[in-house]
Amino acid sequence: MNAALDALAAELRACLPGAVTTNVPFEEMSTYRLGGPVAVVVRVTSAAQLEALAAITAAERPPVLVTGRGSNLLVADTGFAGVGVLLEGDFEMVDLEAAELSGGAGAELVGAEAADLPGGAGAVRTVAAGGAVALPVLARRAAGAGLAGLEFFVGIPGSVGGAVHMNAGGHGRETRDVIVGAWVQDLYDAAPPRWLTTDELAFGYRHSVLSDSDVVTAAEFRVDVDEVAACEERVAQIVRWRREHQPGGANAGSVFRNPPDDSAGRLIEAAGCKGLRVGGVVVSDKHANFFQAEPGAQAADVHALIAEVRRRVAEAFDVDLVPELRMIGFAELDGGDEEANA
Repeated sequence: MNAALDALAAELRACLPGAVTTNVPFEEMSTYRLGGPVAVVVRVTSAAQLEALAAITAAERPPVLVTGRGSNLLVADTGFAGVGVLLEGDFEMVDLEAAELSGGAGAELVGAEAADLPGGAGAVRTVAAGGAVALPVLARRAAGAGLAGLEFFVGIPGSVGGAVHMNAGGHGRETRDVIVGAWVQDLYDAAPPRWLTTDELAFGYRHSVLSDSDVVTAAEFRVDVDEVAACEERVAQIVRWRREHQPGGANAGSVFRNPPDDSAGRLIEAAGCKGLRVGGVVVSDKHANFFQAEPGAQAADVHALIAEVRRRVAEAFDVDLVPELRMIGFAELDGGDEEANA
């Protein structure tokens, strides 16, 4: 690390004892299991800690990388010369009987206040979840309580915070279809977290208004009351579909966004890219929009394979595929190099 980062790490350690580590390999925080060291990593477990962190980062304004489950991020082999932020502890709470957070209950943290809401078949309820909650966990917890609408999250290996940042979706639904709003802390602003409604989040396809310095501390989702068995069967159907159609192992899900009225996977396969390899990374034979990292692979292999697949698809179909994968620390790849949550 350079002297500025050394000094920042020391300041963070003094303010947040036990929460700060340095030179942490990003492979430990990524579903690709690739990537160089993150200079400073802060594991935040409470609203008070996040407030203290924001006071320092707002004053110092270092590069920041908010990492959920690392399921949509690729950090270069040279690493990230800044502050990585991981939410844990209190931010992993799920409240299945949530009061509307926009009214003030739970403003400090999801689940601070719970209220009994109307029950019965067809009744509308809300569920609140911390930004660090894994989406499959949220889907299963809601289904097990007979709360429908979030089943599609079981097929997305990210976090609640990442889902809000990028309007994650699958199986015909997106985050914007079910979210009521979210609490967001800007690491470059020492002000308290702000509540943003669905409209204020300004969702687009795999996009929201949130910036790289924004941390989603909690979100509230609209659900419907249904039979537990029916909810759990929908979850099981999605899990079965994923096992049949998508590969497991070290990957980050879909690499490219789907172009309008088409499928990135179809275009990649039609361009003859299934099985295409760069170093230790290969285009999956099971789903062409998944790139698999094998032992010994490097982040640079993923980056190079993305460039080659884009070139071949553009040459074959005159379509410029846009990466959905967020790439950090690489030379710019036509707008594909950006920092974001996942």
